[in-house]
Amino acid sequence: MAGLVTYETDGRVATVSLNRPEKMNAITAELQQDLLEALGNAAADPGIHVAVVTGRGRAFSAGYDISGASGPPPGVPADRQWLEEMMRGWLAIWDLPLAVVAKVNGPCLAGGTQLASICDVTFVAEDTAVGTPRLPLGAGYVSVNWTWQVGPKKAKEIFFQTGATITGAEAVEMGLFNQAVPADRLDTVVDEYVARVARTPKDIIVLQKKAINRTQEIKGFREALMQGAEIDAIAHTSPAVKEVGRFIRDNGLREALRAYEAGELL
Repeated sequence: MAGLVTYETDGRVATVSLNRPEKMNAITAELQQDLLEALGNAAADPGIHVAVVTGRGRAFSAGYDISGASGPPPGVPADRQWLEEMMRGWLAIWDLPLAVVAKVNGPCLAGGTQLASICDVTFVAEDTAVGTPRLPLGAGYVSVNWTWQVGPKKAKEIFFQTGATITGAEAVEMGLFNQAVPADRLDTVVDEYVARVARTPKDIIVLQKKAINRTQEIKGFREALMQGAEIDAIAHTSPAVKEVGRFIRDNGLREALRAYEAGELL
């Protein structure tokens, strides 16, 4: 690991924290790799029964880092492969022989919601911002995760807009996450929950997770998520997406967000 996540243990509980607070824990391929390595270490340790995933600083994750440093390569085939590899990374958490609990301690946007929702159980601060990508830079990649949890009607209501934001409490109400609690109680509630989970023998946790996950895979969960990569790779060839991308390269992300919200872009 290269400092993009931190790893701590306390008894039978491991805590893995995204560690790019200056970037609101924006996700890169390297960060995801470090996260999976840390969770893999927890799964391989017979003394660790549950892992908590959270973010350092004021955010859980602002989504994918779209600065261009480590994003999708040009060309539909390479783009699709990159997107599929990232989705397989999230599915690795789904497959992990370990209970994984997300503690959404601050803004959770776009790709951050993929991570939060793929964890086995997700707690969120009631008033934190949970939302979709703030610029029209793709389609289908994040919405498939939401659709599986909240259903097609709600997913369309949210994703037909760009940059829609709801509260943590609303995310729980629609079924995206498990529990919403006051921000000042989040640590305590999660600590109490994982302490109860940690008492369960690890092999029983693993089998319970496998049994429940298989019911969803019979319904097509894995295939549903993977097809999102294909749709998104196509969306990246859209003239509108290319225009937004050019605007970001020429003017910066902050100005692109301002211009789009002001109706000056597209």
